[in-house]
Amino acid sequence: MIKIRKYSLFGRLVKFSLPYRKYFVISVFCIISLSFLGPLRPYLIGQMVDKYIVNDQNRGALLNWSLLIVGLLMVEGLLQLTSSYFSNLLAQSVIRDIRIKIFDHLLSFRMRYFDKNPVGSMVTRVVSDLEAITEVFSAGIMDISGDLISLIVILAMMFSVNWQLSLMTLIPVPLLIFATRLFAKAMRDSFQQERAAVNQLNSFVQERLTGMSVVQLFNRQQKEFENFEEINKVHRQAHINAVWATSIFFPVVELLSSLSVAFLLVWGALNVQGKNSEEIKLMYGEIIAFTLWIYQLYRPIRQLADKFNILQRGTVRAERIFEILDQQENVQVTGEIEQIDFNQDIIFKNVYFSYDNENEILKNINIAIPKGKTIAFVGATGAGKSTIVNLLGRFYEYQKGEITIGKTNINDIELNYLRENIAIVLQDVFLFSDSVYKNITLGNENISLDEVIKAAKAVGAHDFIMQLPDNYNYQIGERGGILSVGQRQLLAFIRAYVYNPHILILDEATSSIDNESEELIQEATAKLTTGRTSIVIAHRLSTIQNADQIILLEKGEIVEMGSHQELLQKDGFYKKLHEKQFFSDEENEKI
Repeated sequence: MIKIRKYSLFGRLVKFSLPYRKYFVISVFCIISLSFLGPLRPYLIGQMVDKYIVNDQNRGALLNWSLLIVGLLMVEGLLQLTSSYFSNLLAQSVIRDIRIKIFDHLLSFRMRYFDKNPVGSMVTRVVSDLEAITEVFSAGIMDISGDLISLIVILAMMFSVNWQLSLMTLIPVPLLIFATRLFAKAMRDSFQQERAAVNQLNSFVQERLTGMSVVQLFNRQQKEFENFEEINKVHRQAHINAVWATSIFFPVVELLSSLSVAFLLVWGALNVQGKNSEEIKLMYGEIIAFTLWIYQLYRPIRQLADKFNILQRGTVRAERIFEILDQQENVQVTGEIEQIDFNQDIIFKNVYFSYDNENEILKNINIAIPKGKTIAFVGATGAGKSTIVNLLGRFYEYQKGEITIGKTNINDIELNYLRENIAIVLQDVFLFSDSVYKNITLGNENISLDEVIKAAKAVGAHDFIMQLPDNYNYQIGERGGILSVGQRQLLAFIRAYVYNPHILILDEATSSIDNESEELIQEATAKLTTGRTSIVIAHRLSTIQNADQIILLEKGEIVEMGSHQELLQKDGFYKKLHEKQFFSDEENEKI
């Protein structure tokens, strides 16, 4: 079953090369030509020795044969260059296509997949694993095929010239085959260790670099360094195991090839007895040809073991790649409807949701969000506020109930079309290592710089952007680390503004910013929410008092609903929460 699976994986890799069959054909032609020209050279040299060096002494003919050998070497070099170029071109073209396919597939995954799988592991698969697969085509399939053909041609020529001498020189080959099998097993084990170690190392480094502020804040540098040393030690050991196997195998091959030459010399010594000088001269060319064939014979055998392991490494990595490509339960169903009126009520009807299909986060949610109105959700951490908006954007799929826009179920709406009409401003704003302008437009060429400037002025962020070097072309660094929290939040609001969504979601968008930035964002929010359905999630009740309706969640259930004044009059959970925050704010002002 394991072998069948490997052949299946290999077949899937080969299918990716079909669009580049031209490169494949050129490479194969060069490899087959080299497989015949290489073994032919020792034969020609042997003939040249017998006819024009030992016996004839014809300098003109000797010069012609020498030029023929040199020309043959030049042709071999040209074929080798062409083969190497086109096989690597084939490999890089295939890897490019696989990388595009796997990244596109990852983009279609539900958020649940990214919650459960380390980013470093995914980076390893998209980058390192694919690079290892490159060798399957460049140093694996092509070279192995060429070496096998070359071996057959060499053996055929050796036996055609002298079958007895061929058998004599091949005596060490069974030992070589046995050593090769041991080497292949050792390399396979080291590759598996290496794969696991690389994955663990990448995940560890990616997480620690991303969370470096936490590491330094809690003074964990030394401990994390020690953890890194342990992981790196395992990674090093996996490579040392491979080096150790190689260090033993290649000297063994050299020893066995020397034994073949020794058997050749023994045969020559035994056969010269009783022969005259002329008969002995006839053996010179044959012995030289066989000496060259022996080295040509052992070289591909020695390389075959290494190349089979390269092929095996690529197949192992390919298995990891195809594990992702075969993931279908994590792929979101996109829907088919690509044209609806988003200016309709949003209805949550008997909605239940659980992240693990066991512990329910939302229970029997029934909400009607009128078109063009602003609805606010409040509640303790973990009450389910953010989960509701994640369901609306279809970042997660609910298990029971129904969410509709008008009468259209959101699951029936084409996913990209749905998200194009929803803008979400999160508490933790993610910015890319790019310019201010690119972070606002996210590479959308339909959004001009003038539109961005207009949105920035509306939000009140234009002045601070113009104070940056290069203004809107300023490179803000990874995750926008050189900007303040408030500035990053303002960029997120500009981003939402220029995309002009039908549905606006503010998820704790003002919880981490200063008062000055909050005032700017409050003004921008008033402009953004005008004429569109808006959903606001907030801890600060002062930011949602003007909402058309406020919904209080507790442990995934709706416990209160109404306007700010209506909820205060009910003397319930909302009023207690309001009073608690009101007195807390008063205490902070006194301080």
